[in-house]
Amino acid sequence: MQQFEIVFNVPMHCQACVESVAKVLRPLTGVSAFDIDLKNQIVSTTTSLPPSELVHIIQSTGRDAIIRGTGKPNSAAVCILESYAPEDFDQPVKGLARIVAATPNELFIDLTVNGLPKGTYYPSIRRSGNLSDGALSTGDLFYALGSIQVKNDSTDATTIKSIGAATPSPTEKLGSGQAFLHAKLGVMDLIGRSIVLSKLQEKVAPDSICGVIARSAGAWENDKLVCSCSGKTVWEERKDAVIRGVA
Repeated sequence: MQQFEIVFNVPMHCQACVESVAKVLRPLTGVSAFDIDLKNQIVSTTTSLPPSELVHIIQSTGRDAIIRGTGKPNSAAVCILESYAPEDFDQPVKGLARIVAATPNELFIDLTVNGLPKGTYYPSIRRSGNLSDGALSTGDLFYALGSIQVKNDSTDATTIKSIGAATPSPTEKLGSGQAFLHAKLGVMDLIGRSIVLSKLQEKVAPDSICGVIARSAGAWENDKLVCSCSGKTVWEERKDAVIRGVA
């Protein structure tokens, strides 16, 4: 599988921190190289693994990890998937897709979803980024992305409406899922289009979740530790993102 670079901010205080991160990265067959910069709190990797998987692996050391960039300049994108159903007004975010190019015409999509009933879902790229009517206004199918499995989380027994057409049972639970998807496309061809996640294969329903694809920073393109707009550090913004469900 083609490899690409991912850069993380990781809070580290001493050489022991460096060694603990190196210990979990060193045996990974999907990581061909990594570098740990203690002074600047940066871990860079050359890998074929999903970015979200590496986040969890680094977090297993007891440290957090924030993705600061993936791939080369103009080769990465991101899409926040939201529900437009009235009952989800207070918590609309249901998923996040991180997109990175391995070659000019080949990319990978690291898709993570939460708060959905268990089952098979079908992500697809739609021709339009018009979300004025939710998923229904996103246009025709541009590219089908296969499927993602959502499994129940045993700790959450909240009843929610199913995405697609099915009606959940009174005891249906919220679940989560993750998929690493491949597409023979260029990243810049996707900017401004949308991703839709539906229970209906290659079709959308009024309650399908969706979001617009936006350009994201490549590796080494984002070295700010404090946001110039909000004045918050990357760690403060991380807490906000977790609350919103996009971290």
